[in-house]
Order: sequence, then C-alpha cells, then structure tokens
Amino acid sequence: MIHTGIVGFVIIAINFLCSYKGFNDRVFFDKYKFEVDKILIHKEYYRLLTSSFLHVDWQHLIFNMLSLYFFFELVELQLGVVSFLILYFASMLGGDLLALFIHRNHGDYSAVGASGSVCGVIFASIALFPGLGIGIFLLPFSIPSWLYGILYIALTIYGIKSGRDNIGHEAHLGGALIGLLTAIILYPASLTENYIPILMVSIPSVAFIYLIITKPYILLIDNNFFNSHRKKYYSIEDKYNEKKINKQKELDKLLDKISKKGINSLTQKEKQKLEELSN
Repeated sequence: MIHTGIVGFVIIAINFLCSYKGFNDRVFFDKYKFEVDKILIHKEYYRLLTSSFLHVDWQHLIFNMLSLYFFFELVELQLGVVSFLILYFASMLGGDLLALFIHRNHGDYSAVGASGSVCGVIFASIALFPGLGIGIFLLPFSIPSWLYGILYIALTIYGIKSGRDNIGHEAHLGGALIGLLTAIILYPASLTENYIPILMVSIPSVAFIYLIITKPYILLIDNNFFNSHRKKYYSIEDKYNEKKINKQKELDKLLDKISKKGINSLTQKEKQKLEELSN
C-alpha cells in the first residue's frame, strides 16, 4: 500500500531526473518538449505529457517543485493517492491542450515545465481549503487562497492577452481550471461547502476561455483574425501541404539531376537528402 504524501515526492524526483537529463542532452530535450507542429502535424502526442517533466533551467525547476511541495501533501491527504494522480495528470493535459489550442497556428511555439500540473494542485487546494493562507515569496504575510486564485487568474488573463513575456500563461490557466474542476468532481462536498470562492475563481476563467474559442481576435497574438506580426496566416493543413510540396520539389530536382548526369553526380549531402526524402 502506498502511503499518502509519498506520491508527490516521487513526482518531484521524476521531474528532477528528467530535467537534469534535459539540461545535459539537447537531443533528449528536443525530442520530448512541447512543440506545436510536432504534435499537430507529426502526431507526437506523447509530448503533451513528457514536456511537463522537463524544465528550462535550475531556477525554473526549483520554483515549480517548491510550489508543488508547499501544496501537494495537503491535497493528496484529502483526495488519496489515486485521485491525486488523476488530478495531477488531468491538470497537465488541461494546461497543454489549452496552450495547443491558442498556439495552434504558431508551428514553432514550444514550451516545457510542470506549471500546468502545479497550478492544478494549487487551485485544487483553493476548492478544498479556500481559507488556507497562501504566502507570497519575500512578503511577511499570507492571503486567503480564494483571493490568491482571483488575482492569479486576472494576471494570467492579462499575460495571455498582452503577450509581453515568455511565460506559458495558457498552460497555467488551463491547468488551474482543470485542477479546480477535477478536485470538485473527486470531492463533491467541496462544491456545497465552498461554492462562493469556487465560483469567484472559476467564472472569469471559464468566461475567458469561452471568449478565446468564440472570439479569438481578442488575443493580441497571431491567430485567424488578428495578425500582429503581419505574416500570412497558415492553417495546420496549409503547413502540412506546403511541406509536402516543398519535399516533392526537392525530390524532383534530385531525380532530374540523376536522369541527366547519373547518380554519381550527386554530392554526399544530396545522396543523404535523397535517402531522407525517399523514406
């Protein structure tokens, strides 16, 4: 039998091991990070999970793991081991899927980090323990978790709309909301006991996500309706077809050279390219 409180430490250990591997092995990092085109075009869906166990640097890793450490035991003790794991991975997928939706037309957008899962755990604690005091780093006082949730959602929505930094606010918002909802599903009594703070946190989150889906031009980032960088808009299908056409052109060019001068006329680089395109 797994004692409650242990699973959170196991997750932290896995994050440290995978992140350390990624720090020292760029091929490993690139293979498992979140990247839009790799997921949508190449169907590498595993990245939705693996990217959450990678981090950019030690500061990124330690901040996320400290945040998880402060909250996981209380939530795990309340929900139990299996329910905690469901909550953690549901928040992970919720965060990555919202980021994937918002950035679906930004093929080179990439991200790593456990922030979606961590936010899910934090917001689960808001649903379960809304009166819990949450301390802000370097400040000598704490605020109620429900107030922290409202401030966090407001800053996250601003961060998504402004696009002024390199923080994955979308994953934070998606993970936080899914964590909140999952905690309610797993522990229904929390809704009747704490429905006011839950509604205060969830309503603006749901409203903003609804606006993203129905009126995506409200985002100040590239999308179907708004093109902040003045680039031509390409859908996923356009990108896929364009890549196929370009590859076919390269292959035709090489085959044409072979038909005129023979295969020995190809350089080593061209032979490698021919083998790659043939595969």
